[in-house]
Amino acid sequence: MKYFPIFLLFFTCSVIADSDTKSRAIDHAPIGVSADHYHKKNESMISIRHGYMKMSENIFNGSNISSNDILMMPNPLGNMPANLSVVPTDMSMQMSMIGGMYAPSDKITLMIMGMFVSKSMNLNSYQAMMNRDLLGNFNSSTKGISDVSIGALIRLREDESSRLHADISLQKSIGNNKEKGIVLTPMNSSVEMTLPYGMQLGDKSLRIGLGLTHLKKINQKFRWGNQVRTKFILSKDNWNYGNQTELNSWFQYEMNQMFSVSTRLKWIQQNKISGSDSNISAPVQTANPKNYGGKELLIGFGANYLTHLLPGKKDRLGFEVLIPINQQKNNLQMKSSYQIIVGYQKSF
Repeated sequence: MKYFPIFLLFFTCSVIADSDTKSRAIDHAPIGVSADHYHKKNESMISIRHGYMKMSENIFNGSNISSNDILMMPNPLGNMPANLSVVPTDMSMQMSMIGGMYAPSDKITLMIMGMFVSKSMNLNSYQAMMNRDLLGNFNSSTKGISDVSIGALIRLREDESSRLHADISLQKSIGNNKEKGIVLTPMNSSVEMTLPYGMQLGDKSLRIGLGLTHLKKINQKFRWGNQVRTKFILSKDNWNYGNQTELNSWFQYEMNQMFSVSTRLKWIQQNKISGSDSNISAPVQTANPKNYGGKELLIGFGANYLTHLLPGKKDRLGFEVLIPINQQKNNLQMKSSYQIIVGYQKSF
């Protein structure tokens, strides 16, 4: 928790358009679910959200693998040394998102969002040949604006017990895709190199996002939500992160009007990187475009709380922690440990 600022968060949706006249904590989905709601005509909302993700150790096609076994794997980039010689040990990533929503009508809610990311990875370097002794460790880090997006939520159906809406968005990656850093090479020298794909701030691609969200009010205490969202590449630079599909299903329980708790399942699938950058050529797994993407299933536990921090309507605070329960990542990758998301939302 000490590694991330507590009051920065991502701007998502959350005010369920139901028949209740008073705001309730359960009116919003878990804070990690995006585009879960629309607003009534002339309503608006600002939101800040911050996510922290931790990865440690490595897996190969979903199974644990040791550093010694990684050092025996060939370097697929065709450069010296012949085998992988740099091994990541842990990585953290922070994502801060701020955005806004405005409803020009009861049918349409407009959205805008910007994201700032910070990445840090620790790695060990080993001798290229002979005994493959450990030479030392080093850290790579990057931070900056990642992408911006605009979109709309479209109400399709709503009654007293359920609602259905779609969302469409355009996302432009504006983060630098040629970030450099000082690395410790297998020759025991420190050299400035273009960092691997996973450490870049963006891929310069333009994407379209499509989604569908359904919410069911089981009774005054329980709500059940389901959502599918996907992102496709429209235009790209010389390489890009893969297309992505995400499924969410969550249950919420209202403790009282001001406080609700939730649990959800999140399934995410992403294709491997398409294309490559010839300047990314270090003997490390993250320099191989094939070592990206895959499938992951996570379980989340969260809470929403209504309070008064600023004048006007009630402020909403959200917290959620996500833990992976199954990881089928492509080839050789770092293993996900957990994610934490906190957020603040204010409607007008």
